[in-house]
Amino acid sequence: MKSFCHEHKIDNIQKAIELFSIFGGVEWGEIDLAVKPFDLVKKLILDDYTFIRNDISITTTGLPLYHSILSAIALGDGRVHSALKHANVNIEVGTKAIDELLKIGIITKEKPRVKSKNDYNVSNKLHFNTPFMRFWFAFVSPIFKGIKEGDYKEIEDRFNKRISEFEGYIFEQLSQEFLKTSFVDDAIVENGNYWDKDTEIDIYAKSRSKKVIVGSCRYTNSKIKKSELTKLQEKAQEAGIKADIFVLFAKNGFSSELKSLKSDALRLYTLKSFKSLL
Repeated sequence: MKSFCHEHKIDNIQKAIELFSIFGGVEWGEIDLAVKPFDLVKKLILDDYTFIRNDISITTTGLPLYHSILSAIALGDGRVHSALKHANVNIEVGTKAIDELLKIGIITKEKPRVKSKNDYNVSNKLHFNTPFMRFWFAFVSPIFKGIKEGDYKEIEDRFNKRISEFEGYIFEQLSQEFLKTSFVDDAIVENGNYWDKDTEIDIYAKSRSKKVIVGSCRYTNSKIKKSELTKLQEKAQEAGIKADIFVLFAKNGFSSELKSLKSDALRLYTLKSFKSLL
């Protein structure tokens, strides 16, 4: 994201997340920061729909099967089994399609950090390599007919309802990246999500000294309360994770009660903490 911000002269982290979640990973020329995000979507993406669709079809080979799976990944939790179920594709056909999409380089695969032998069958997760491709297959590709005819109402409704979720996904990725920079004397050697059949945790990391770090990321306009820490602690316990350090990332800060608990074992970060990433 640093190069994206440098290219478009963005020095506000919230604006950076807002725009990178849509346009990240593609060269756009100049992006007018004064224009509202959906108006930029209309100008840069929807009004140029046919040209962009043709470019993407060349990359994906244009197979409807691939596009269905990619939309299912973009709109879901990224787990292979749930994506194939959402796309209504059987496992054998879907697995082969995913293998091809991995080879093409549109998506990457993340394996679960299994803590129990009972979780050996937990599904892998799939991630898009660029935010723009994720945006395209969530917002544009599934409702292309109206867009092709110049009717943007459906995509605007979808955008208003779901864009904060996409910004939250970028916020989570930035939180993981920031974590690497904050552990200077005890470097992070493992970093990502944790999930099993019953539990999902935004951040699961290990340091060189084998300290276990678990964290939660909340991209909301309200301040995060102590209940978020309690919930995270309960998730770690359910997953059988003995955490040495808890980290909380919040868009708009924390309650006074939660800030009073801050320590080496509980670290709190806000958007201001991400300045170094720009």
